Amino acid sequence: MKALVLFSGGLDSMLAVNLLTQQGIDVIALHINIGFGVKEDHHEALKRRANLAGATFEVIDVRDEYLQNILFSPRYGYGKQFNPCIDCHGFMFSVAKSLLPHYGASFIATGEVVGQRPMSQNKDALQLVKKLANDIEEDLILRPLSAKVMKESKPEREGWVDRNRLLDINGRGRHRQLEMAQTLGWEDYPSPAGGCLLTDVAFTTRLRDFIAYDSFSKEDIDVLKNGRHFRLPHGAKLVVGRNEAENNFLDALDNPKFHLLHVNEAMSAPSALLSRTANLEDETLACQIVLSFTKALPTQTYELCVNTKVVQSSPLQSKEESKKYLI
Repeated sequence: MKALVLFSGGLDSMLAVNLLTQQGIDVIALHINIGFGVKEDHHEALKRRANLAGATFEVIDVRDEYLQNILFSPRYGYGKQFNPCIDCHGFMFSVAKSLLPHYGASFIATGEVVGQRPMSQNKDALQLVKKLANDIEEDLILRPLSAKVMKESKPEREGWVDRNRLLDINGRGRHRQLEMAQTLGWEDYPSPAGGCLLTDVAFTTRLRDFIAYDSFSKEDIDVLKNGRHFRLPHGAKLVVGRNEAENNFLDALDNPKFHLLHVNEAMSAPSALLSRTANLEDETLACQIVLSFTKALPTQTYELCVNTKVVQSSPLQSKEESKKYLI
């Protein structure tokens, strides 16, 4: 017997894998990449955790489809931020369901816990997810951590999974999961504080600002994950790196919506991105803002490059002046 487990890399999804592998089920941990997970590329960490729990690991990139069909027009709306959780979960199950024949798997499982997230993981919401995934009749979705507080699924009724060896976790407390991890000797799992960036206030503020001025594609997701973001008076976007890792990312970025902006002088300076459509006034201000994050003196002029164009500029009198444009 083989199963696909929707795998976030969090402790709950690791335990769901383990509960199935303990029953001799061959598990594929399927990470469905919608683009809005944690900031860093963490596929190696996900693979390591999947293997620790006893599964093989696969990644499916669905960013284009997610942007086109889910994010901006969710049937069941958003949570507190830009998070269409019910539609997103239904979409992920639909993707996994379509892949069952490809992997030779018989059913789908997830680490979701009833009541852990009051809006998206209550019993009504989970039923809506089944409806979106067209799983009402087939009933192939199993939630091993909460199975005993839910109606039996087909994998349980058919004897593919022993329901007596599944759990009855319900609610937001995590002490049972943590106790299980300790018993298993697991230390490699993330804090529950992390998760989807679409629930993060700062990130979703950037996203709303971005789509107010421009179209949005999967290449823009990583732009939003990096740097300080500014919206300049005439509509241009400026992104300024905050550390070496972000500077390196911005330097390597190939996004047709942005020019690379950098300081030519021999000083420690951040890398930056500026909208290709920026007019002269916004370009001038962008250079002043970037220089404000260096030790440049307001009384001196410095050389910068905007793409291949060389410009001269001085910093703002104070870095504080840039805050009025900060998103």
